[in-house]
Amino acid sequence: MSFLVETSARHVHVTQEALEVLFGAGYQLTKKKDLSQPGQYASNERVTVVGPKKELANVSILGPVRPANQVELSASDARSIGVAAPVRESGDIAGSGACKLVGPAGEVELAEGVIVAKRHLHTTPADAAVLGVADKQIIKVACGGEGRKLIFDDVVVRVSEKFATAMHIDTDESNAAGAPNCGEIVK
Repeated sequence: MSFLVETSARHVHVTQEALEVLFGAGYQLTKKKDLSQPGQYASNERVTVVGPKKELANVSILGPVRPANQVELSASDARSIGVAAPVRESGDIAGSGACKLVGPAGEVELAEGVIVAKRHLHTTPADAAVLGVADKQIIKVACGGEGRKLIFDDVVVRVSEKFATAMHIDTDESNAAGAPNCGEIVK
């Protein structure tokens, strides 16, 4: 079974409290477009991510709001702004990189929360059974276009009824594989 491989470009997840500091009291995210994962969307709102060396302007906020602030960058992005961002699963932000978020109404200093997202495969329980994988299992996935095919190792499987089956890689990984659009597990 092959599955969709998507490039997860740099983005930010924010708490309601941070959103209100960045955009004003009572502010709500506005949906620009739905993402492949049910209930997730790219918002119209954008912020500037500031590191010690430089900044990344116009970074999309993904919705809905979350219980913790998190900035997901490629390793190249993190290096370019001078932030030490570890490779982590989403939500594992303890001791991760620091930055400042700047919005039209204010700024939020993040003492931690900047990560390079670990490549992962979201899947439904039914598709996990077909693929022969389990939650938190580490797998290898082959993907890529002609002349750029490669095998991604250390792909973590995330199984939930709330997911749609799709693999997420960052921009650096997507560029290395020639912007693949499908992948399959290598056994």
